[in-house]
Amino acid sequence: MNQSERRNYLIRELLNEDERYEGIMIPAEEEEQKQLLRGLMNIRAPRHISREFLRIQDAYLIQETEAKGIVDVDELIPVRDGIYLWQGDITTLRCDGIVNAANSGMTGCYVPNHRCIDNCIHSFSGIQLRIACAQMMQKQGYDEPVGQAKITPAYNLPCKYILHTVGPIITGKLTAKDCNMLASCYRSCLRLAAEKGLESVAFCCISTGEFHFPNDRAAEIAVEAVDEFMKKDSSVKKVIFNVFKELDKEIYGKLLRKY
Repeated sequence: MNQSERRNYLIRELLNEDERYEGIMIPAEEEEQKQLLRGLMNIRAPRHISREFLRIQDAYLIQETEAKGIVDVDELIPVRDGIYLWQGDITTLRCDGIVNAANSGMTGCYVPNHRCIDNCIHSFSGIQLRIACAQMMQKQGYDEPVGQAKITPAYNLPCKYILHTVGPIITGKLTAKDCNMLASCYRSCLRLAAEKGLESVAFCCISTGEFHFPNDRAAEIAVEAVDEFMKKDSSVKKVIFNVFKELDKEIYGKLLRKY
């Protein structure tokens, strides 16, 4: 199968899962097909699916990521010893672990084609990730608390693992508790990474964007927490601050030159 054939197969299989999708036509344009496939994956509940679907999905997602261009952590230049600042798509980074800014349900974003990091990571990792997260949360028996961390395989991403953490949601004035909870997210991810023997970890900008944590203060907390942890002897030797927006790149750049 080529990519077009794989994409059409996956769309048809997902449409056939639910009678409510009867009558939905597969668009002719490639980009519209990609949007439909991603949207169907985003709203799909975590349940069993055939091995054949997964085999074709995996081949499709791996090739899509390769087409975007995979960046290896060893190609990055550190800002200072063990600390990196990289602007790019975290789902294309080959390292030991990337951090996902999750919600308390921990099974991903269900809004079709949403641009949040949680949606992107689940979309390009594959539906196995949602299934694995659902099983993990069912075993836990309660929503994930803010400031802790979980780890899963990365499935079809170029990294090995995904560290999931729930950051604080800011609805009013920023409080000391909010800041402490955000710092806990970074510390929890790093401790878990060290427990699993990971050497390189890439952080997204946890709690900014959809969770409305001020970007500048969030970056200060992130750098402080990472600096404190990196003084310890652990397997974690490389920490990448991954940014998407130019604003965050400027903020982190100034902070890392300051420290």
